[in-house]
Amino acid sequence: MSRVALKSAREIEIMRRAGGLVAETFRLLEPHVKPGVTLKELDRMAEEHIRKAGAVPAYIGYGPRNNPFPATLCMSVNEVICHGIPSDRELKEGDIVGVDIGVLLDGYYGDACYTYKVGQVTPEVDALVETTRQCLQAGLETVRPGSRTGDIGHAIQTLAESRGFSVVREYTGHGIGKRLHDEPTIYHWGARYTGLKLQPGMVFTIEPMINLGQPDTRLLDDGWTVITADKKPSAQFEHTLVVTSRGYDILTL
Repeated sequence: MSRVALKSAREIEIMRRAGGLVAETFRLLEPHVKPGVTLKELDRMAEEHIRKAGAVPAYIGYGPRNNPFPATLCMSVNEVICHGIPSDRELKEGDIVGVDIGVLLDGYYGDACYTYKVGQVTPEVDALVETTRQCLQAGLETVRPGSRTGDIGHAIQTLAESRGFSVVREYTGHGIGKRLHDEPTIYHWGARYTGLKLQPGMVFTIEPMINLGQPDTRLLDDGWTVITADKKPSAQFEHTLVVTSRGYDILTL
């Protein structure tokens, strides 16, 4: 038996509203992601917008009691893979920044990530960002009733590695609903025809983290920020989706 709770039509509509607020927040931030803006400025804009909409930022206070996450956004610049903490750092021409947004609205979570290019980036970094976007799409396109979680990971890994990039192993997609992180775990690497069989009503994230260099990671002393061990750039894209009778429906558009 699957341990994954299937969502009702009512729950999915609430999650679509939560996901819609996430998407709206990305649209608000996008014109401000440019050289000279600080990570804290972007974080403040996002928090104000989310709270004004009657929702709560999902990440503030998340995690262990002795070291909760301190901000609205996870902001991951260049070699930061995920969970970067917004600071007074200014973005500069040629940076990339992964912006991860989570909200809690009417008891349900929405969660997505987008990697922005700050001005002109190098061709190899441009290829990394575009490939990561395509990896998310490749994973999405495997989703239908009867397919398996391993099919998602296989599609992502095959595309990334065919272009000379690597897939982060330690951080995964996840089920989501009344809890931010729930079953199932969605690996971004793996073998076809393995893992949990998908059913209509399952809601989860796919969020590949793709590295320009090796897949190895390192956790910094703040207990949150994860970087590439070789200090080469990393990119991430993420959507929350529901499995439908015909395939999938993205809830964070």
